[in-house]
Amino acid sequence: MELIIFYDGACPLCRREMDQLKYHDTLDKIQFEDLNAPEINARFPELNTVKANTLLHGLQANGDWLYGLDVTAKAWGLTGKHKWIKLLRLPLIKPVADIAYLTFARHRYRISYLLTGEKRGICDDCKLK
Repeated sequence: MELIIFYDGACPLCRREMDQLKYHDTLDKIQFEDLNAPEINARFPELNTVKANTLLHGLQANGDWLYGLDVTAKAWGLTGKHKWIKLLRLPLIKPVADIAYLTFARHRYRISYLLTGEKRGICDDCKLK
């Protein structure tokens, strides 16, 4: 694995994004970990799940942590898809994109409901396989 993504499986949009990443990750470079899994703290004691539930966290194979849109850019880069996302990491765009991401993250359940009609929650069919 080159990257472990810790995502909120209770968020419909977050699940959809991870489903898309998983679909395009044909070389299995990404490991997906739902923050709501009962054993998450035992398996990843170094992970602060409270912080990870407010800001996307990613752990690289070398032990370095990535956060927010840096995780998204790294993940999509590993799949070779959505190459435009790396534009969000350009020096002039990065600060604005990060503020937009933090706003989305803070209101992700409301935004998810508006865009998908799905409320916050986990179902067996929704989890990544």
